[in-house]
Amino acid sequence: MMLNKTIVQIANYKFLSFLLVVSLLAISGCKSSILSGQTTPAAETQTQPQPQMSPAPIVVDGTRTSYADVVEKTSPAVVRIEAEIKSRQTAPQQFSLDDFFNSPQQSPQGRQQQPPRQPTERGVGSGVIVSQDGTVLTNFHVVDGAEKITVEMNDNREFEAKIVGTDQPSDMAVLKIEGADLPFLNLGNSDNVRIGDIVLAIGNPLGIGQSVTAGIISAKGRRTGLSDGSFEDFLQTDAPINRGNSGGALVNLTGELIGINSQILSTSGGSIGIGFSIPSNMAKSVMEQLVADGRVRRGLLGINIQNITPEMAQSFELKDTKGVIVSNVRAGSAAEKAGIKRNDIVLAINNDTIEDSNVLRNKVAGTKPGSEIKLRILRDGSEQEISAVLDEFNAEGARNEIPNERENSSPNPAQNGKLGLNLQPITPQTARQLELPADSSGVIVTDVDQNGAAAKEGIIRGDVILEINRQAVSSLEDVQTALDKSGNRPILLLITRRGQTIYLTVKPS
Repeated sequence: MMLNKTIVQIANYKFLSFLLVVSLLAISGCKSSILSGQTTPAAETQTQPQPQMSPAPIVVDGTRTSYADVVEKTSPAVVRIEAEIKSRQTAPQQFSLDDFFNSPQQSPQGRQQQPPRQPTERGVGSGVIVSQDGTVLTNFHVVDGAEKITVEMNDNREFEAKIVGTDQPSDMAVLKIEGADLPFLNLGNSDNVRIGDIVLAIGNPLGIGQSVTAGIISAKGRRTGLSDGSFEDFLQTDAPINRGNSGGALVNLTGELIGINSQILSTSGGSIGIGFSIPSNMAKSVMEQLVADGRVRRGLLGINIQNITPEMAQSFELKDTKGVIVSNVRAGSAAEKAGIKRNDIVLAINNDTIEDSNVLRNKVAGTKPGSEIKLRILRDGSEQEISAVLDEFNAEGARNEIPNERENSSPNPAQNGKLGLNLQPITPQTARQLELPADSSGVIVTDVDQNGAAAKEGIIRGDVILEINRQAVSSLEDVQTALDKSGNRPILLLITRRGQTIYLTVKPS
């Protein structure tokens, strides 16, 4: 009996073990089915290989969702530029407790100090490779004064660059590097750029490494007055641009280079969405001349011009504000030889309509010296055509400054309440100080009431008033007579300032 009982127990144990194994298999199968979301038995469940993820689509339902294709195509040609400039002045030595104990310069007590090293400044900017031979475009201000220039590419290759040529008026510089398999960008036609076009700005902001921002073209033909030259035709963009982006690329969505980033307008030093790029057509023209001749030659007509405001149109009895007005013709210039006169309205150059002074200025500058141009002008109500052969532009120009010597000023210079100005006639001595012709006539502004009518229109101390309401003035009596005739109408002033002669209209107080 005991044996049988034992056998039964063993059998029971085997049965229970069998049940336990079956139960475990069943549980395992259920767990696998639950996790896999399938009802197939565990023995048939196998881990399936995960499919490889494809890149996100560039266009979804006709709408672009990514610029990755443009960035991949263009970013390798945008480089980091490091310019080493030795300071011209040796910084004053300063000693601290750490210097006394740890500096390689020895303490003054008995041990000779090493002469101070000339400090080296390092400027960081951006550039764009524009040809397979290693031609690089950047800004003049990025490499100005550099003794050594290093170009670093996206793939970490570094090259020492040579300066082919620089052009300060346009803020452009051309560099050259030697390397194999260099990526480059094709220059697009910036004249075809439209306000509202999407653009990408690529560069090295604040030295943190290559970055890409997106925006649109906000405006064309901008002139900021921030650069040293007069030849500005900027594309304005709201694509964020910061310090270090200078010389970088502005590209369109086909991957063409349409601009070289150059300036920002900011109240804080950082981007506020107002950035300016040198258009590719201007950059190309400058580059080609620098590569061929090492310098840029520009045409010069020899006139001062400005846009026509509604108030000026009223003073000149014009029907509209079309064209640009000639406010001065320089003696001996191409314009004087061609017969152009002050108050002429330039309507077109070589059959291209002109409605902005900056456009005319750049078109003349972009024409080679010695070339003949045709101008359509409006004079005394009738249109006529004038041909002129251009001179060559010289960057040096006269600057008018208020004389520092005041002993020749009248003790009580005339103050005119209608304009809010203190005036005095020009003398031969003040003419010399202002670098004006010896026979110059007019009245000089010696003080400005900041709450007066003239100050509101931007007239400043040192301006010379040549005409009031198209009447020449050379004395305080002339000024008073001209103002009395104007009544309460806007007053048209012809002034010269720092070598430029312009019209301004002032609404009397």
